[in-house]
Amino acid sequence: MRLAALAGLLLIVLSGCQTADTSGVVRTNEPSKGDVTAFGDAFDGLKTVSDVEYYASDQAVAEAKNQFRAENYGNAGALFYKATQLAPNDGGAWMGLAACSDRIRRFDLSDYAYRQAFRLVGGTPEYYNNVGYSYLLRGKLQDARSNFLKAYELAPNDPTVANNLQLLSSSVKNLER
Repeated sequence: MRLAALAGLLLIVLSGCQTADTSGVVRTNEPSKGDVTAFGDAFDGLKTVSDVEYYASDQAVAEAKNQFRAENYGNAGALFYKATQLAPNDGGAWMGLAACSDRIRRFDLSDYAYRQAFRLVGGTPEYYNNVGYSYLLRGKLQDARSNFLKAYELAPNDPTVANNLQLLSSSVKNLER
């Protein structure tokens, strides 16, 4: 009796299983030649998943930039940190993390992030400008000036660098009062 019940239960369980497709066809998400989209267009010329360069940190960086523009520096910093964890070789994410850390006065973290960014992006005008701004926020005006001047040498027509040099000169004037 028990054996019959066990066999019946086994038969019910096995009836839900499907056998493997033995036709030899491997399905992918890539369209075949001649396939058309839902709109009737041919897939030729359209980017498919394999053609698109996507990095895991892209979405986090995009959201972080939006938060930074909205002056939500803590949220932006958390998102940039997430991006650095998803893609440790993303120099832009490290630069963003450093800038956010400056704004929330976490200079220990910004120094670390700037070191990582320099390793990845090198001495770009943006790098020297951001480091100079970090020193300006700390009140280290000589260090700020030397970094702003390095940025100015690399990009003399950059309005951001020119504005930061102007900001530095007004900071020096305010100290003299």
